[in-house]
Amino acid sequence: MRVPVPLRGPASLPFRMFGIRPSRMNPNTCTVCELMFTRVMKARNISVDVSVLFADLRGYTALSQTLAPEVVSTLLDSFYDECAAAIWEYDGLLNKTIGDAVMAIFGFPIRQDDHPARAMLAARDIQSRCAARRDGLRGNATSDADAYLGVGIGIDCGITRFGEFGRAHRDVTAVGTVVNTAARAQAAAKAGEILFTQAVHDRGGSAILGSKLEEHALKGFEHPVQLYAM
Repeated sequence: MRVPVPLRGPASLPFRMFGIRPSRMNPNTCTVCELMFTRVMKARNISVDVSVLFADLRGYTALSQTLAPEVVSTLLDSFYDECAAAIWEYDGLLNKTIGDAVMAIFGFPIRQDDHPARAMLAARDIQSRCAARRDGLRGNATSDADAYLGVGIGIDCGITRFGEFGRAHRDVTAVGTVVNTAARAQAAAKAGEILFTQAVHDRGGSAILGSKLEEHALKGFEHPVQLYAM
């Protein structure tokens, strides 16, 4: 979905004079949409059907202790850039960057009935993009390229609460079981792996082809959780 506002090129100049430009959360939408999103979030307790994706750069802490600071910064910038490009390609919302991880939301504020498939396609694109970057690093004989840009991804979908949460520090985000499950699945994923729930599998269409079912002991869950791996 795209909004009927020219966001790039000469036709966008009149809109930019009034502060209408690509959103920082998703450049396929505009700042008007971003403002509406923020105002809606202040209402709190909004329940919506979405997919939540977490992606984490594996081995970042260890790498930060062995690589020069400028190399580490470049590595993290590359990870953020590739994740953002993949997420925005499928009209996802880049909700947070948390250290060496990102959180993305599909299906809100732009409604998409196929948001689980979009989240899966974005996850596969993230892995592909980061693998391509890693292959490029192999040209540097002094680097251990296989240690760089290894990404673990977790995805869940379902009804989630959105709002502006917190008092001392207010934050616009999603909360609930779907968010927690996606985060825990990401933590269990190996470098280069995507772990996703039965709900995503049931609604992911052809995007989930080639996956296999596994049991995982996730932190905070009393019993093992069945997740599909790709």
